[in-house]
Amino acid sequence: MTTARFEELAEEFALFDDWEDRYSAVIDLGKAMPPLPEAAKTEAARVRGCASQVWLVMGARPGPDGAPRLSIEGDSDAHIVRGLVAVMRALYEGLTPEEALAVDPQAALRRLGLADHLSSQRSNGVRAMAERIRLQAAALKSAS
Repeated sequence: MTTARFEELAEEFALFDDWEDRYSAVIDLGKAMPPLPEAAKTEAARVRGCASQVWLVMGARPGPDGAPRLSIEGDSDAHIVRGLVAVMRALYEGLTPEEALAVDPQAALRRLGLADHLSSQRSNGVRAMAERIRLQAAALKSAS
């Protein structure tokens, strides 16, 4: 399960021939993402396990069918990581909790051609973000 936004990213990234183009595209995604207000960059929003500072603020909003859908805002102090936050938002934003729990974030990164080129620290950070999103999805699922 993926979102329409993630599918757009996958189509765009399929056009790139090398890692440098993908790297630049990830940074551009981060630059285009709305900044997280400073007041939201709390210790509770900080994602542990990332080498850079990363904050995710998550919640739910009703979808067209009334079912809760994930709402995700995020930020980072590193350009590439901010872009990875944007990728994670594209992957999960608007999914139901059940759909979010079915997502394979590592397969998604492979589709974008990112999985093999991220440092182990960056990969750990992406896993930490995905786990944080999965915990939120699980909490939303059990609350509904």
